[in-house]
Amino acid sequence: MERRYSEYTIPELRSEIGRLKAKAQNAEQLGMVNEFEVYQRKMVMAEAYMMDPKDYSKGDVYELEGAVGETFTISYLKGVFAWGTRRSVDGDIIDEEEALPISLLKNKIELY
Repeated sequence: MERRYSEYTIPELRSEIGRLKAKAQNAEQLGMVNEFEVYQRKMVMAEAYMMDPKDYSKGDVYELEGAVGETFTISYLKGVFAWGTRRSVDGDIIDEEEALPISLLKNKIELY
């Protein structure tokens, strides 16, 4: 039975990410797009468990990994997931409230 990432130590998470990265590269070389995406998502989750949710707060705005021109405003946190709203460059709401692993939040945007 597989363990949950929340039960891993930081060194175990690093090792798991390395293992998943190798599998993702292999899947990509073999043209197995779906399998590649699964490994990518697992890496994002493992990375989230290496981060401290206390570093994120309600109201913080972040750029999103892999989503050029979109931002994410945190409404609340639950574990390693940030719940909030994704917005376009214009400030238009793209989706209703959604949850993202905190590892997808990059470059905090300071609002003045």
